[in-house]
Amino acid sequence: MSINALKALVRATCALAMASATVAAPTAAHAQNFPAQPVKLVVPFPPGGTTDIFARLLATELSQQWGQPVLVDNRAGASGTIFSELLVRQPPDGYTLMLTATHHVINPGLYKNLKYDTRTAFTPLAQIAAVPNVLVVHPSFGPKSVRELINYAKQSPGKVSFGSSGTGGANHLAGELFKATAGVDMVHIPYKGAAPALNDLLGGQIPVMFDSVPGVLQHINAGKIRALAVTSLKRSAALPNVPTIDEAGLKGFDATAWFGLYGPAGMKPEVVTRISTDVLKALQSEHIRTQFAQQGAEPGTMTQPQFAAFVDAEITKWSKVITDAKIKID
Repeated sequence: MSINALKALVRATCALAMASATVAAPTAAHAQNFPAQPVKLVVPFPPGGTTDIFARLLATELSQQWGQPVLVDNRAGASGTIFSELLVRQPPDGYTLMLTATHHVINPGLYKNLKYDTRTAFTPLAQIAAVPNVLVVHPSFGPKSVRELINYAKQSPGKVSFGSSGTGGANHLAGELFKATAGVDMVHIPYKGAAPALNDLLGGQIPVMFDSVPGVLQHINAGKIRALAVTSLKRSAALPNVPTIDEAGLKGFDATAWFGLYGPAGMKPEVVTRISTDVLKALQSEHIRTQFAQQGAEPGTMTQPQFAAFVDAEITKWSKVITDAKIKID
C-alpha cells in the first residue's frame, strides 16, 4: 500500500470514528440530562390504595434525586387496563411511566380482548415492592397447619371454601394456585372487596382466606384469626414465626403481591438504565424502607433485566393458573 493510500485510509477511519461519536453523543447526553422536564407517574387505581401510597413515596424520592417534579396521576379503571392501553401510545421517552400491581401480569390471562400485548408493549423498569399474602383460617377451623388443611380438604373434597376480594384478583389466584399445587378441591367464594370477605371470615361464615399481611395482621395478633402460612418464598418480617407454604411442603409455592414500574416499549437503553438505577437507589432510602415496612412490604432489589425476566415468567405462571381453573371474566 502506498503512503498516499495509507494516509487516505487513516483519514477515512478517523472520519468514521468521529461520525460514530457524533451519533453516540446525543444518546449519552440524553440519558445524562434525563429528566429535563417533569415526569408523570401514573397509577391506574384510585388514590389512597397501596399502589398509590408506594407511587407517592417513590415520586418524592425521585423528585429529590432528579431535581424535577415527579407528578402522580391516578387513572383508575378496568383493573388497570384502561391506562395500560393509553401508555402503549405514549412517546417512549421516559416522561410518562406507570406504577401498577400484580394485576398487570394477571390481566393477559383474564381478558382475551386486550388491545395490547403485555409481553411486548411495555418496558419493565423495576420492581417497586413485594407484599406477601398469608393463608388464614377462623379459630374454630380444625386444621392447625398447611399439611392438616391439605389432608382435611382431600378427605372432604368440595367442602372447604375460601373467600377472596373477587374473581380473578391476586388473592383468588393464590387460592387457585394452592388448590392446583396441593391437588385439593376447595370452593371459591368471591366477594366485592377484601373487607366483606374478611368480615365473613371473622364471623365464621367462611373458614379460609388468602389476604395480604397488612390487611389481616391486627386480627392475627388479636387471635381473631389464625395464620397457617405466608405465600412468599421467605418468611414475612411481620410474621416471623409463621412458616411459608414452601416450608410446609409445597415446594416453590410463591403467590406474592408485587408492584412494578413500566414505560412504553421502545425506550432507549440508556434511559432505561438511568431510571431503573435511580429507582433502586431511591428504594434503599431509610424513609422508603420505613414507610414500606409499615405496609408490610419489602422494597424491590431486582436489576432491570432480572425484573423483565420476572414479569415474563409471572405472565406465564398466572395464565396457566387461570386456564387450569377455567376462570373467565370476558
